[in-house]
Amino acid sequence: MPPNAEIAGRTAAAPGTALYDAVALRAIEARAAAELGDAYVLMQRAGAAAWSELLNHWTRAFRLLVVCGPGNNGGDGYVLATLARQSGRDVSVLRLPGHAPRSALARRAAAEYAQAGGATLAFDGELPAADVVVDALFGIGLSRAPDAASADLIAAINAHPAPVLALDVPSGVDADSGQAHVAAVIAQRTLEFIAPKAGLRSGAALDHVGALAVARLQLDPEHYGVEAVAEALGAADLGRWLRPRRRDSHKGRNGRVLCVGGDHGHGGALLLCAQAALRSGAGLLDAATRAAHVAPMLARLPEAMPRAVESGEELAAAIDAADVVAIGPGLGQQGWGRALYARVLASAKPRLFDADALNLLAAQPRALPADCVLTPHPGEAARLLGSAAAQVQADRFAAVRALVDRYGCAVVLKGAGSLIAAPQRRTRLIAAGNPGMAVGGMGDVLSGAIAALLAQGLDAFDAASCGALLHAVAGDEAAREGGERGLLPSDLMPWLRRCANPRGAA
Repeated sequence: MPPNAEIAGRTAAAPGTALYDAVALRAIEARAAAELGDAYVLMQRAGAAAWSELLNHWTRAFRLLVVCGPGNNGGDGYVLATLARQSGRDVSVLRLPGHAPRSALARRAAAEYAQAGGATLAFDGELPAADVVVDALFGIGLSRAPDAASADLIAAINAHPAPVLALDVPSGVDADSGQAHVAAVIAQRTLEFIAPKAGLRSGAALDHVGALAVARLQLDPEHYGVEAVAEALGAADLGRWLRPRRRDSHKGRNGRVLCVGGDHGHGGALLLCAQAALRSGAGLLDAATRAAHVAPMLARLPEAMPRAVESGEELAAAIDAADVVAIGPGLGQQGWGRALYARVLASAKPRLFDADALNLLAAQPRALPADCVLTPHPGEAARLLGSAAAQVQADRFAAVRALVDRYGCAVVLKGAGSLIAAPQRRTRLIAAGNPGMAVGGMGDVLSGAIAALLAQGLDAFDAASCGALLHAVAGDEAAREGGERGLLPSDLMPWLRRCANPRGAA
């Protein structure tokens, strides 16, 4: 690690947006209710916030259908329905047969709705016409797949032509894991109560929540001493790490990265990794690859210093000169790739493992030093854990922590809402990126960005976090410029440079 790294030691800024799970939120609710003396105050606030959200986004909506469950989420829906009815709207409340309000708070809210002249319908397989449908079925109270009757109701909600406002959590989505069951509401907007939920920002949940907003209900989670389970990072957080460089900077101060990979037919992967490392601020870039790829790399990227290596022994000098080694892009799993992998694995340098380097690691798992970074996609993560990709996606938060526990280093679990975890660190979530980035080669760009930041002095967790965020934000900017479909990894290169120099960073 370069002793005078430009951005080392500058990571004490305030954290990003705190994210919570259902256990934490229930604790906050209980403590707030005790403080207020009446838990119904919170339900009234939630219903009022939901009514305000509906008015703000569907100002001309007159016919409202509020689908209420038997718990407190349904109670929030009854409060909204009462307020809407008092405003002169045509309101229908609908519930499943036999699903009358069960909690004391929900019964109280339903009684007030009935006293205001509101009627409640039983679901008979069809939903009445409406301009907006409000999903107040389950909230954070559901941690299993909906039963058959609930699944039928959810299917009817999704088939309804009106937009859907989900209260707290779209029904059928797990607020902790982000898993979306086969029956899960697809909302246009979701209004969360009290605090943002971790599970709504990663994986399958992203196709169900629509636009997210948070109604704090006049509560501050920190006041109640409840710990967040993760933090979300957005574009504004780049300035936490990417500060202006010193006037007397030189290339040696900005780190030397060695990229290893590019077996026959896969030279482009290593080129993308190398170019991304330079565009993310690395001072020097070496590339160890097949002889056939040296000339093309020099032609495309003259700033790189590629060399042909045919054995692990030939790689030794390059490793010794490097501050950080990134191995995996285009590496392959044949004899050549295995030899280079074994040499890198035996070194003591900070290392990033991607692509086939992860597959080789999965074949012979071992703990790694804390200064290493793994960057698996769900399939690679499954191999590293000896599980299946579907299991990884069913609970991405649990999967990334399991990877940290098994390998002992920083991990980036790629995908929609990428997650970064490390020993003794709170998990981070990247609240950026877009579907256009689902194309071969994007992971190679990510590897280069992270390796460059690691070489510039960030520790493994911060380099992984900043690199993943930089990569996602650059992808968003590139998509904004030309659209998501057809976005190429090389399209990110100019944006990596621009986003790595955020305005206002001090």
